[in-house]
Order: sequence, then structure tokens, then C-alpha cells
Amino acid sequence: MDGALKTWTLRTGRRLRAISAPFAKGKRATSGAAAIEFAMVGPLLGMLLVVSADFSLAFYSDMQVQTSAQSGAQYAAVYGFNATAISSAVTNATSTSGISASPAPSQFCGCPTSSAVTSTTCGTTCSDGMTAGTYIKVTATRTYSTILAYPIVPTSFTQVATSTVRIK
Repeated sequence: MDGALKTWTLRTGRRLRAISAPFAKGKRATSGAAAIEFAMVGPLLGMLLVVSADFSLAFYSDMQVQTSAQSGAQYAAVYGFNATAISSAVTNATSTSGISASPAPSQFCGCPTSSAVTSTTCGTTCSDGMTAGTYIKVTATRTYSTILAYPIVPTSFTQVATSTVRIK
């Protein structure tokens, strides 16, 4: 035999083989290696899970702020300008707490361009020949605080979304 295995004969006549040494020629002890590897990698995977959940919550919160601003603008388009009611529509648009209409909704006259609405005096003629329209600007804000403090990311930041709608 090669020395790694020994054979014994039991009283019943059966033969029993046992490994005499796990370190015999070319064999290594690997018992518990997976547990040690998991102990090294497990905290890293746990931290990665927490960080991804935290950033996911931040993106979800930002989407709720955008939805609130759009809901306030939609309310203004249907019911006209009422700063208190629009602010209430912004606050109650989602179940996310801490969203406010700040600054307060504002009404202004303006001319549309390819990228924005330029504020002008009411009743003036725009460059496209149309009369300046009446617009309402709704802004929703919320402060998001991270679950943990990260080296690069601030522990809290303000999320802001603005929506503008023409009512006349």
C-alpha cells in the first residue's frame, strides 16, 4: 500500500479502510475553507447590498418628488391657479413623506422657446407671432438622508423637481 490508507479487519469479518493522514502525498486539508472564504467575502457582499439598497431608495425618492411636481402642474391645468390647492396636490401626490411645494407655486406670463419658457409681460406678442401665455411653475422638494455615511456622498441632499404648465 501507499501508506495513506490502512486496512483493518473487524470481528465481523468486514474490512474497514481509513485515511490515516489528510496530509499524505499531495493531499491537502480543505475542511472549512469555504467558511473562511465566506467570512472574508460575506461582509463585502453585505455592504454592497446595503449600498445598492440605499441608492435605490434615493432614486425612488427622486422619482416621487418628480411625480409630486407633475401632479401639482396637472392640478393647475385642470382647476387653474390656486397656490394653496396646488401645494396640497404636491404634498398629497405620493405616500412619501417630507415632500413640499417649495418655493410656492407661481403664475407668470411667457413665450415658449425650443428649450424653455421665457418670462415676458402679459399681453405681449412672442417671436412666433402668438400672444404670451399664462404659465404656472410648480416645484417639489424633499431632503433625502442616506442610511449610512459614505466617503464621497453627502449624508443628506435635497431633491428638487420643477414642472411648468400653460393654463391660458
